[in-house]
Amino acid sequence: MASSATAPNSLSFFSSSLFLSSSHQIPKTYISVAKLNSGRVTKPLSVASQLATLPIFSFEGDKIGETYLDLKTAPEDTARAVVHRAIVNDLQNKRRGTASTLTRGEVRGGGIKPYSQKKTGNARRGSQRTPLRPGGGVVFGPKPRDWSIKINRKEKRLAISTALSSAATSEGAIVVEEFGDKFEKPKTKDFLAAMKRWGLDPKEKAMFLMIDVEENVAKSSRNIGTLRMLTPRTLNLFDILNSDKLVLTPAAVEFLNARYGVEALEGDEDDDEDSTEGAEEAAE
Repeated sequence: MASSATAPNSLSFFSSSLFLSSSHQIPKTYISVAKLNSGRVTKPLSVASQLATLPIFSFEGDKIGETYLDLKTAPEDTARAVVHRAIVNDLQNKRRGTASTLTRGEVRGGGIKPYSQKKTGNARRGSQRTPLRPGGGVVFGPKPRDWSIKINRKEKRLAISTALSSAATSEGAIVVEEFGDKFEKPKTKDFLAAMKRWGLDPKEKAMFLMIDVEENVAKSSRNIGTLRMLTPRTLNLFDILNSDKLVLTPAAVEFLNARYGVEALEGDEDDDEDSTEGAEEAAE
């Protein structure tokens, strides 16, 4: 009997322990989030929490401690749907919707009958703008439209926290001490050497989340095609799911616990904050 190969660790939320019905999972605590003083009775949003322990590495690659990531996650039976809905929302809202074609009534020309009705042996034709001819109109072609769809703010935050928690519990995330001042000048070779010391393969997709990205760090990493350097402002679901490794700084861990953690408030006062959350970096 051939033995099945073991799949490598990945941030893919489909292989995370959050979505597996194993009896050895870490116990989860379910809580309910509902608005108070509401005039109507609504079903509370059910979320779960799962504690993940992450190793902390120094700039030289030595393990110097551990930290925790305690984020809200969607229940197992709805986690796939929540993440899928959020990623479809992000990708579909990026469509410009400017594709346009001309119908036979919009194509220029074709006012004269190309040849007589009979005695030619050809099919009857009254215009050169017919879709059957090259240069004619397009049948059921695309027209400008709005592809954007709406998703609730809390649901989008829950999808991001679910994906982050999936990455942490699947051993696809590490924490590295602040290294913004470690690069005296921009040099890609030094950044690649640092990645190898942290156990990262430059050929694998990696996402770095830092509160502030120093200029030398940004210039040293921008030539690495498999690396994404993000800040809380540019954090988005697609880059999380598209990465094989997630690298955080201690300050980023504190931000995630405060923003997406179990003790984070989801009241009305948060609705007008971080309006640019989930936005991607502008194209260079």
